[in-house]
Amino acid sequence: MISARNGHAGRARLAALGAYAPERVVTNEEIAGRVDTSDEWIVSRTGIRERRFAAPEQAASDLAFAAAERILEAAGVEGSELDMVIVPTATPDHLFPSTAALVADRLGARNAAAYDLSAACSGFIYGLAQATGLIEAGICRRVLVVGAEVLSRVTDHDDRATCILFADGAGGALVTLGEPEETTGFLAFDLGADGSGGDQLVIPAGGSRLPVSSGPAPGDGCIKMDGPEVFRFATRVLVESAERLLEALEMSIDEIDLMVAHQANSRIIDHAAGRLGIPPERLFNNLERYGNTSEASIPLALAEARDEGRLSPGAMLLLVGFGGGLTWASTICRYEPLVTA
Repeated sequence: MISARNGHAGRARLAALGAYAPERVVTNEEIAGRVDTSDEWIVSRTGIRERRFAAPEQAASDLAFAAAERILEAAGVEGSELDMVIVPTATPDHLFPSTAALVADRLGARNAAAYDLSAACSGFIYGLAQATGLIEAGICRRVLVVGAEVLSRVTDHDDRATCILFADGAGGALVTLGEPEETTGFLAFDLGADGSGGDQLVIPAGGSRLPVSSGPAPGDGCIKMDGPEVFRFATRVLVESAERLLEALEMSIDEIDLMVAHQANSRIIDHAAGRLGIPPERLFNNLERYGNTSEASIPLALAEARDEGRLSPGAMLLLVGFGGGLTWASTICRYEPLVTA
């Protein structure tokens, strides 16, 4: 499904970014002390050198709140000014209440609606699409989208295929109403899902199909992944989704200042960038330091790109994600921060 901007008077603006990574660093050497692997093996197949794990007392809402504070500080906006809080997450604090409601409460967002979003690693871009729709329909003026994951709690740390990949973190964006004559905003979205591949990346237990109360088998509460099938899906869909956007907008890849893909595997990212013709200087990748943080990966990378001087106000962005579902999502937008100093 491709959705281009509908021409309404108000345009949604990518107004601020922020992220949070837990303090604990888990290196490849630490993992190699538990399973049959090595730093060289992990780096060569994934590009990951280390990742972050949340402290025992930290849940998704804690990580999301820390990132949200940084986003609002960057924008010069108070929590009480928010109209909506959306938290894309596969590892919520609870099935209910929503993690978003807990975050909104801690932010003092007393006037905001709040809900969680489940689209796995595509979730942040799904959230941006929903924020854009809410703003351009005139329902909201300020929407906070914060992806947060504590994947270390749903990873089998004895499974070499998955324990090397997944990690914890949070990142997000503030989307606001911009002036029509001054705001480029989000030009288009390409969103999709193929449920026939749902069993290729799944946590079997915890829902109504296999509730925890039924006593699922050991390990059913952890991520199960068909690595080769997910790899084939990702290398195809990242390119196709980005190409659909460029074609719909009649844009050249040369008009893209920075591409940020879901940080899952360096081989997937490099393949997509190569097929699309994105040179290394216009591709940002921080996978080696943070691993796969699912919904948090793209905003975490965007915030770091900004901090490193790789993302400047006015830059045209191509954001592309894929994840369990199987889902995919991409958008082309301009970074137009409220505060540029």
